[in-house]
Amino acid sequence: MAAALGSIKETIAMRVVDALRDDIITMGLKPGDVISESDIAGRYGVSRQPVREAFIRLAQQGLLLIRPKRATVVKKISPDGVRQSRFIRESIEVEIIRRVASQPSDDAADVLASLIADQEAASAANDSRRFHTLDELFHRTLARLAGVEYAWQLIDDHKMQLDRVRYLTLGVSSTQRAIAEHKQIAEAVAKADPAAAERAMRAHLARAELLLNQTIADFPDYFE
Repeated sequence: MAAALGSIKETIAMRVVDALRDDIITMGLKPGDVISESDIAGRYGVSRQPVREAFIRLAQQGLLLIRPKRATVVKKISPDGVRQSRFIRESIEVEIIRRVASQPSDDAADVLASLIADQEAASAANDSRRFHTLDELFHRTLARLAGVEYAWQLIDDHKMQLDRVRYLTLGVSSTQRAIAEHKQIAEAVAKADPAAAERAMRAHLARAELLLNQTIADFPDYFE
């Protein structure tokens, strides 16, 4: 019984971690916002204990600043953290795309084309949240096609600062550019051309630096 209760508490805490992290990444909670355990417990309809655990985990991930006897604050975005996130992501994803394009599966082209079609629909509807989800799915699917889905989990664990910047720039023009770059990646996979696939992926991920500079200029108060 004790083990079961512990598991339930852990599940609730993880739900709060996921929900709070999503709110921070999508700017539901903005950099510099002051939050409290009681406010967040009411927001998600849970007790304060799982919120306290979520605060600790998200502080470890660099999203919250817990100040003893003072309010907890949503941390501002670290430009250095964004650049390190991009380095980790590019290092892993370049190897992923080379592997996928070297020996593409029979259904790889169709799977990627279907995902891109969904992205186009989300962009046309100006649904940035859905587009962000589909963008993630495109890259996660590449890892699955490469047979290294765990590698995507490693990326996901380290790209939260980068995601915050990306979400701030997800306008229609930005999503359309991302779709065009996804198409270039998919075309290289369809042609089984790992060199072209690597070039396309590097160009796609290199945009992070431009996005960072743009968001620093547009939202200076959001950055350290």
